[in-house]
Amino acid sequence: MRQAMTARFALMAMCGLMMATPAAAQFWQCAPFARHVSGIDLYGNANTWWSQAEGRYDRGHTPRPGAVLAFEATGRMRVGHVAMVSEVVSEREVLLTHANWSRRGGVETDVRAVDVSEAGDWSRVKVWYGPNHGLGTSTYPTKGFIYGDPAVYAARSASTEANG
Repeated sequence: MRQAMTARFALMAMCGLMMATPAAAQFWQCAPFARHVSGIDLYGNANTWWSQAEGRYDRGHTPRPGAVLAFEATGRMRVGHVAMVSEVVSEREVLLTHANWSRRGGVETDVRAVDVSEAGDWSRVKVWYGPNHGLGTSTYPTKGFIYGDPAVYAARSASTEANG
């Protein structure tokens, strides 16, 4: 009887710990994570987000907090990438919060991204890469920013700060 109670307690405790796992400890793909943190309700591979956003969300080439930067598909990123702008540092630098970039399934918060496009239109960027402890050596083509509802982003940010 005592062993059964101990086993039941251990199982309940383990389930409780699994339920309380923070988002950073989960395995994330970039698109579901971007949807989760930005409130932009798009689905599918990252390389489809730009076209899916047409007519549903405003799009442009100026970074704003809460916007999602949509990366084009490349040979190394066959399904593209999406990352949420957590802060605008300057006209040509932002901080991104995203998943599945430096470490498979990992989340990175407030990492540096720099516009290196000749026109200053965010069509080509360099992004902080964890294993290098700095901006990576590669540049990546982007399609632009998808702008969500600022109220949704503000509410999610406030909720995260209160819980975090």
